[in-house]
Amino acid sequence: MPAVGTAVGTITLVQGSTFCISGRSGDIVAGMPQGLFVRDSRFLSALELRLNGHRMEPLSAFTSNPFTGTFVSRAYPRAGVADSTLLAFRTRYVGRGMREDVTIRNFGLEPARCIVELITDADFADLFEVKESRVEIRGQRSVEARDGELRLGYQLDNSRRGVAYRMTGFDTVGHHGALVEVSIEPGGEWRACLEVAPVIEDEEIEPRYRCGQPVEKAAPTERHAQWRKQVPTVTTNHAGLAVAVTQSHEDLGALRIFDPDYPERTVVAAGAPWFMTLFGRDSLLTSWMALIVDPELSLGVLQTLARFQGDDVVAETEEEPGRILHEMRFGAATSLSLGGGHIYYGTADATPLFVMLLGELQRWGLASEAVAELLPHADRAMSWIAEFGDRDGDGYVEYSRATPHGLRNQGWKDSWDGIRFADGRLGEGPIALCEVQAYTYGAYIARAHFAQEAGDQEAVELYRGRAAALKTAFNRDFWLEDKGWFALGLDGDKRPLDALTSNIGHCLWTGIIDEDKAPQVAAKLLSSQMFTGWGIRTLGSSMVGYNPISYHNGSIWPHDTAIVAAGLMRYGFVEESHRVIMGLLDTAACMGGRLPELFGGLDRAELPVPLSYPASCSPQAWAAASPLLLLRSMLRLDPWLPHGKVWLDPVLPAAIKHLKVDRIPLGGNRVSIDVEGDSVSVEGLPAGVELVHEPRRPSTAMKPGAATT
Repeated sequence: MPAVGTAVGTITLVQGSTFCISGRSGDIVAGMPQGLFVRDSRFLSALELRLNGHRMEPLSAFTSNPFTGTFVSRAYPRAGVADSTLLAFRTRYVGRGMREDVTIRNFGLEPARCIVELITDADFADLFEVKESRVEIRGQRSVEARDGELRLGYQLDNSRRGVAYRMTGFDTVGHHGALVEVSIEPGGEWRACLEVAPVIEDEEIEPRYRCGQPVEKAAPTERHAQWRKQVPTVTTNHAGLAVAVTQSHEDLGALRIFDPDYPERTVVAAGAPWFMTLFGRDSLLTSWMALIVDPELSLGVLQTLARFQGDDVVAETEEEPGRILHEMRFGAATSLSLGGGHIYYGTADATPLFVMLLGELQRWGLASEAVAELLPHADRAMSWIAEFGDRDGDGYVEYSRATPHGLRNQGWKDSWDGIRFADGRLGEGPIALCEVQAYTYGAYIARAHFAQEAGDQEAVELYRGRAAALKTAFNRDFWLEDKGWFALGLDGDKRPLDALTSNIGHCLWTGIIDEDKAPQVAAKLLSSQMFTGWGIRTLGSSMVGYNPISYHNGSIWPHDTAIVAAGLMRYGFVEESHRVIMGLLDTAACMGGRLPELFGGLDRAELPVPLSYPASCSPQAWAAASPLLLLRSMLRLDPWLPHGKVWLDPVLPAAIKHLKVDRIPLGGNRVSIDVEGDSVSVEGLPAGVELVHEPRRPSTAMKPGAATT
């Protein structure tokens, strides 16, 4: 199994908001962007195993699950001797702290006298200081060593941190770690254990894994085992698809985090290692893609975002009544979030996406009571769209940051230079992005569905009318007739931002594009400017500012490409969608099955492998979920259980001859879909549900004459 979060020479283990980055030897090297992090603070900034005064030579490293890693190294051979006889095995478990079991085995023919040292330290830096290599030693530190335990303390202003290192198997525990001198018999071994317990504001946190206790009974182990049992299984002749979906399951399991105040609610963090926290947009899109695996994830995300929905107008954090947050951190230092608080709200798209996801969850027929409880939050979100999102009353949702500390751009391309004209000029706000209008359209349709199911005809007409008006205006004002694509957005003067971008594929996904314009959009997305053979570029190669190794101006993001594939499929561009799907699956195969957050936008003809992007998160939530959206797109699976229907009309690429998906959660049942050529069999549908053997196109799931879905 690939290690979680691997980069050159590093391995990352993740459990909830705890993660540990180390070298492949297992050592955490002081001064490097490595360490053990709990709630965004570093509680282990150095950890080195030394034998007879020397570091060990790394041999192998692997993970058995996202939070457990094993590192094998050897003592360097003596001078004039080819081989070493001493092997070290380090098994590390992370979760609210850390446990590490150390075993040194002697394969020699004589006893081996060894001085074993474990060097430890903590600087209590916040994770962005570490990530950006700007750690400064500040505050007051304390050190105490006694009875096999080393305790470090730290205070800066009113913030207090500490850590307890408990080390068994050593004779001496001092201010810099532990030491023991042992003699290991031929064929024998020596064992020790390190336990790391963080202390936050004088409260010691009990690690998930304790020395001397069975690891298989720890909560993360049991929870991950249960996750593996319940996720759907895929059987197919296409090995790349099977591996990518399996890796999706593993990575989404690793990225699940839990609200400390509501531990039964599962949400998904944005990405490891640096963004193990809740991001509104990322979590909403990820859990949408993951509905085919676990609708409960969507419910937890919606409940948690609803809990922190905006109440007041606060310029520093960009909070507004009804607005869904951009980023929050459970128990983190306030310095880590934009705007200086632990929640920052500066995003234009999370609020309509919240309503869209709630509507989709209702369509999947799960947790109807919980969904009903969230409907008032959806209405508050709709009020934000009308009162704060549409700043000038023109019907479009715009953004303009309220604080210099906030994000300049507040769509998914939120880098400072991600929103531009074709000639390279940057857009000035307030900016109305095309995909934000598409999501808003989806939110109107979802709210109309809720009203229809409640028999509220007045609300049905209201939201269908808003959807129809927005669609008409969008296709008029955003369409660039001379170019054959939709504008990226409208700037503050209502001028179209005319760059060719992947964002227009999101507009296909929600159905806001008029069907007569869709063929031109599809052709542009599959043109050599946009499609590289691996995925869809974020910015067309002919645009000024195109850079295949930029963050948002020519790179490829798997979630973005997967949404484009879903949009193409929705409008009936099957062959085009298949080309995009297979390109992304080929990318995953080249990367060991795991799609990264983003990768370079070089054409496949220029480079026969995908071009890595150095700072890419891996695993990253919506990249991890992307193969699941590809799976759903190929199945053309669209439930609407409140109306007793499921649309299902699979179309497989030529390379995929057989596809069977078992245990799809739907309306409280577990459904199996088996596709072999033109033959499709379905088992386990809820009673009374009609199977509709046709694709859901923009108008399929609405009554005649209604706005499209």
